[in-house]
Amino acid sequence: MKIIYDFIVKKANGETQSLEEYKGKPLIIVNTASKCGFVTQFKELQDLYTEYIGSDLVILGFPSDNFNDQEFDDIEKTMEFCQLNYGVTFPMFAKVDVKGDTAEPLFAFLTSKKKGMLTEGIKWNFTKFLIDREGNVMERFAPQTSPLKMKKKIDEIVQ
Repeated sequence: MKIIYDFIVKKANGETQSLEEYKGKPLIIVNTASKCGFVTQFKELQDLYTEYIGSDLVILGFPSDNFNDQEFDDIEKTMEFCQLNYGVTFPMFAKVDVKGDTAEPLFAFLTSKKKGMLTEGIKWNFTKFLIDREGNVMERFAPQTSPLKMKKKIDEIVQ
């Protein structure tokens, strides 16, 4: 049976990275899109990352273009956009599919562990998954949920 730390993902620069590097740290894994109406969540995610840095919380952003062409084709444009407009310093990865037959295995795993309200799969950008220090998928938050409204659940797992 797979666990979160079994996955290897592609970084924005094309190198691969094992999620085992985050073992023992609480995580928020989120599919992002630079041209989405929820794009201001980048600021809130960065605020959480900054606020909880002493508690080892790590936010992992995965750009996706599965919904209405809302991500740049060039990952470098995505990275520049996130850094210049929202000051993003948390790890951002290569653009991935988050639904369908070509879904990144990590997102297939996440959605199998925490189904959405109306669907198992990801239904829009900025779906957020909260992972505890043991690698358990604890919560799934809808795209419209403000990252700052996740604080109560984050506080429960960073202790």
